[in-house]
Amino acid sequence: MAWLLVIVAGVLETGFAVCLKLSHGFTRLWPTIAFCVFALGSFGLLTMSLKKLDVGPAYAVWTGIGAAGTAIYGMVFLGDLVSTLKIVSISLVIIGVIGLQLSGSAH
Repeated sequence: MAWLLVIVAGVLETGFAVCLKLSHGFTRLWPTIAFCVFALGSFGLLTMSLKKLDVGPAYAVWTGIGAAGTAIYGMVFLGDLVSTLKIVSISLVIIGVIGLQLSGSAH
């Protein structure tokens, strides 16, 4: 269950990163509100998961999901540059996230 919380928290991290961009420096109301909701949800779920998981693997998985998800979202929906190197790099992050998740142990 703790790893599920980390995964959902990572997806919410993608949401808050995208909303941060869409808020244009917190000058747009709805993306700013969405940023706050996603950020609080993400940090809250990560905090809950750390009661059972080691901080290193959990944090790495959280940031990896957020980074990969944000990069993919940017390429698909925001017109970010798509390149072979970027896709390979995102794939390596995802492989690393899976490896860390599999190596993490619950207390």
